[in-house]
Amino acid sequence: MDNRQAIGSWISGPRAAAEDMGVEFGYRGQQLGLPETGPGSIARPGRRFAALFLDWALCMLIAYGLLSGGKAQSASNWALLVFAVLSVLTVGTVGFTPGKRLLGLRVVAEGGGRISLPRVVLRTVLLVVVIPAVVWDRDGRGLHDRLSRAVQVRI
Repeated sequence: MDNRQAIGSWISGPRAAAEDMGVEFGYRGQQLGLPETGPGSIARPGRRFAALFLDWALCMLIAYGLLSGGKAQSASNWALLVFAVLSVLTVGTVGFTPGKRLLGLRVVAEGGGRISLPRVVLRTVLLVVVIPAVVWDRDGRGLHDRLSRAVQVRI
């Protein structure tokens, strides 16, 4: 076998090469005991990004209108603080942010149920740092969700 086939192309990655060789990974969320589709299944990246965009836009509006004194340069710094507070309060109490609710998503603990407040704080801090949020596992969960033992599911 050619080494390039074993490694995979830079576009498809090693997972696609392994699948071509017959390795079965299962569907996203199977290891967590979640359904493949429908309510309770792992949220797809497109919905999660859209929810994040909606939440960030809301936080920018709040920061610009109430906290930055009309200065656009300082609004983004305030928006990060507003985003952190919004995330801790809403995910910690009802399990979703306004953007997640609009798109039918919820943050739950790995075993189901609500995520505890210390884990919500850890998740939010890692999300604000950004880097852990862009490192994903094969279930499509960001490192911030994995370390806080949380999962974003469809409602």
